[in-house]
Amino acid sequence: MGSSRKRTKELKRLKRSTSNVFDEQREVLDHANDVLREARRQLGNYARDDVAPRVRDAYDQRLKPTVASSLAAGRAASYNARSRIAEDVIPAVSGAIGSTLAVLSAAKDPRVREVVKKAGKTTSQLSKKAQKRIQPPSSSGGVGKFILLGLGVVAAAGVAYAAWQTLRADDDLWIEDLEESELTPDA
Repeated sequence: MGSSRKRTKELKRLKRSTSNVFDEQREVLDHANDVLREARRQLGNYARDDVAPRVRDAYDQRLKPTVASSLAAGRAASYNARSRIAEDVIPAVSGAIGSTLAVLSAAKDPRVREVVKKAGKTTSQLSKKAQKRIQPPSSSGGVGKFILLGLGVVAAAGVAYAAWQTLRADDDLWIEDLEESELTPDA
């Protein structure tokens, strides 16, 4: 079945109008591409001329000084901690250890042992009456036990005090923020 002439004319007219619409759409898309290309170029110029200098200035005026002062504060804190350990903790610990070693070496000295033996013989030579009145202390490890116990307590107290002195909060350890007038160099 053939199409009528009227329908054929309508189809041709429809093809022409469709072709015109496609051509107009191509022109619009080409024009949109040109506009986007120009916008991209203008955005690059704006970023290079306006945004980059602002970012650079903000970095130089805000971030750099903050990082520098933070590093200085960190260095000062580490120096103070190191000096506290060197001046407070190490001498206290070495003093406690030295005292302990001195007492131990004195306890091993034969002269001290001899004096302790003589003191023991003197008590055995007392009269029986005096021995009844004086009861010898029960043997519970001797004098060295108490001396070592005392030295241990003194050493622990020294270490605790030195650690407390080292770790306590000091207001002078903190570096105050500098004013802006101090940050800008005098011209």
